Amino acid sequence: MLVLSKTKKILIILLSVLLLITFSGCAGEKTGDNDKAGGDIVSEGDVNLPGENNENTIEPTVEPTPEPTPTPINFEEVKPNEAGKIMIVMFHNFVETFTPTTYDNGEYTTTFEEFEKLLHELYEMDYRLISMNDYLNNNISVPAGCIPMVFTFDDGTSGQFNLVEENGQLVANKKSAVGIIEEFNKTYPDFGVEGTFYLNLGNNTFQGEGTLEERLQYLVDRGFEIGNHTYTHANLKNLKTAAEIQEQIGKNQKEVFQLVSDYKMTSFSLPFGIWPEQDLRQYVYGGTYDGIEYENKGILEVGWSPALSPVSKNLDLSSIQRVRASGINPVDADLAWWLKNLSREEQYVSDGNANTVAVPESLVENVDLDKLDGKELITY
Repeated sequence: MLVLSKTKKILIILLSVLLLITFSGCAGEKTGDNDKAGGDIVSEGDVNLPGENNENTIEPTVEPTPEPTPTPINFEEVKPNEAGKIMIVMFHNFVETFTPTTYDNGEYTTTFEEFEKLLHELYEMDYRLISMNDYLNNNISVPAGCIPMVFTFDDGTSGQFNLVEENGQLVANKKSAVGIIEEFNKTYPDFGVEGTFYLNLGNNTFQGEGTLEERLQYLVDRGFEIGNHTYTHANLKNLKTAAEIQEQIGKNQKEVFQLVSDYKMTSFSLPFGIWPEQDLRQYVYGGTYDGIEYENKGILEVGWSPALSPVSKNLDLSSIQRVRASGINPVDADLAWWLKNLSREEQYVSDGNANTVAVPESLVENVDLDKLDGKELITY
């Protein structure tokens, strides 16, 4: 007969109680042939005493975390319209101070101070950032009553983003668009840290500290996206052969593959907003260079108007419109102009549920049912 010490008896009792508590969440479930109505029988051989290693130790079952259920909304109060327009904003240059030159009168340049003010203005107007890929894939998730917006940045200038060393680590310069967005999100985390950078990797990209690989990896690790803008910012109209176009676009993709493992660019921003000749346009959508294939699901124009909803019947992903960011010298149809002239009713207002598409009954005719991709259409 096995005689247990008083200490071991106490330990067995304590561990038995703990095991019962651990498995109480599985009550009513059959876990094996030895299950009894009165619970499991625990013997000394089934328990790991201190200092012992028992291969038969029972590991607790970890239940998966259920997906949160979206909170029902009052449609008449929120007035969602997920067939409405989305502003895809086109940024270029960011500077501390600006002096006009013969080549730049300020239409495509803004200051860091004005950009920070813009973020506050957009937040107060219920705009929230989404990525370009979220737009292309109709995967829009912003709170109910909020309006999605996409930030795009062309040319890879250091004002958009550059790295500096801080306490022995490379971080985004706070005097850059990325640094300002990151700081803003410390106070307003629901605004989003999103943006797509259309780069020419044959030019100087994001000049600053660190290697080009470290710069791109920093962006990708934080949820930003990289898009194609040709290798050297080529005017496609001047390229006369399929090989030339595929080299400009495919070489850029090859470089990204080498710098950020397996990263595939999915959209293309037309340099100068110019297409090649009609018979060569197919190579903008997709092609091959040096064994590397590329495919652009969306082609972005140099913009002047908001883009259509991902479920709109009239949306053409081969010609996506953008809104020019307001420069130091504002122009008609820039972002400031649209913020004043585009009504809330015309814009994409979210229902807060990424799995549904909610539109007023009067606008349901604008929805392409084939673009719902399994999402439920709700009208009110």
